[in-house]
Amino acid sequence: MAQEIVEVEGHLIDSHILPGILDTVMAHDGRFEVQQLDVGTTAGDPSFARLLLAHRSSKRLESILQAVARLGAEPVERRPVTLKPAPRDGVFPEGFYVTTNLATSVYLGGRWVRVKNPQMDSGITVSESRRSARTVKMGDVRKGDRIVVGRQGVHVTPAARRRGPGEFGFMTSEVSTEKPKRVLVANVAAMLEQERTAGRPVLWVCGPALVHSGAGPLFEKLIASGYVQALFSGNALAVHDIECALMGTSLGVSMREGAVTRAGHENHLRSINTIRRAGGIRQAVRKDVLKSGIMHACVTHGVDFVLAGSIRDDGPLPDVITDAVRAQHAMRRRCRTVGLAVMLATLLHSVATGNMLPASTRVVCVDIQPAAVTKLADRGTAQALGIVTDVQPFLQSLLLELGIR
Repeated sequence: MAQEIVEVEGHLIDSHILPGILDTVMAHDGRFEVQQLDVGTTAGDPSFARLLLAHRSSKRLESILQAVARLGAEPVERRPVTLKPAPRDGVFPEGFYVTTNLATSVYLGGRWVRVKNPQMDSGITVSESRRSARTVKMGDVRKGDRIVVGRQGVHVTPAARRRGPGEFGFMTSEVSTEKPKRVLVANVAAMLEQERTAGRPVLWVCGPALVHSGAGPLFEKLIASGYVQALFSGNALAVHDIECALMGTSLGVSMREGAVTRAGHENHLRSINTIRRAGGIRQAVRKDVLKSGIMHACVTHGVDFVLAGSIRDDGPLPDVITDAVRAQHAMRRRCRTVGLAVMLATLLHSVATGNMLPASTRVVCVDIQPAAVTKLADRGTAQALGIVTDVQPFLQSLLLELGIR
């Protein structure tokens, strides 16, 4: 039988890493022998395991090794990564290694080198000096780039289950409409306080429901209190926020009375036209054309925002990035320093942002639809905490927990 000895270290039991490895071996009809198992004596101590993996087919064993490598199981015999040049711009070589959002290292020149900017669905490129490595998206590959091929010499550090007194487990949290919302919101408030104390930027990813539900003024209070450093959204949120600030409506519905206004369907277009005439959102604030709202608060409090457009956008606003790839680049640059991302009522922007974040970034996803919350985890952002509720009561509760009036 073909066989290989692998080792893995970390929180193997409570993070279900070791059971996951053994399940993977059995699912591939392979065999295993536990040669050594040292279990940590406290919750903070890592565990260690050495396993002999075997299969009748060397090809099937290779599949097993590739699968368990994503759980952190590394062959004892260290071999350097295999590198191949990209054949042309925008094309990876055959057999290129596909990354996860987990912390990853490659074996270069007799040492492990951490891969910079971990994110899923990418490749790994190595510098000419072979002293550094980073993730690279397919569209950014250039002919001749040295790309990692195969799993050899690649080590993935599995995500450990987050622990804390009275806190939910990030890696095991299920989405449910019956969970105690106050406990979850209190934990989100605690995370926001931690990030502000540490001086790390907090990213918010928001959809237009933030405005439609009447929660805009609540979000403005969060901005003014210093809990928002970056905002990702699309044309719609900005347009309807500006419509609300200029005309008191959102999608033509009066925010004060909740009734459709006469010719209200024109209001968002007239609002876009006003901002385009001013030259953009920032110019409209400086010229005192835009005097309130979320976008006004972003400008006046220095919040960095990226508005990524879509095919159905009206206008769009001058500040909207209509090139999807350029919008991805702008978002990806800002994701690298984020320790916490909060996503409110926007499935597509949430999934897109989740794909750019490393597994070490804490993620909170709030949506009235349970399916929208679970899809984020299904697309690979397994660390996401899902809270099923409307954004307006969520923000109300959050402000109370933070002591903001």
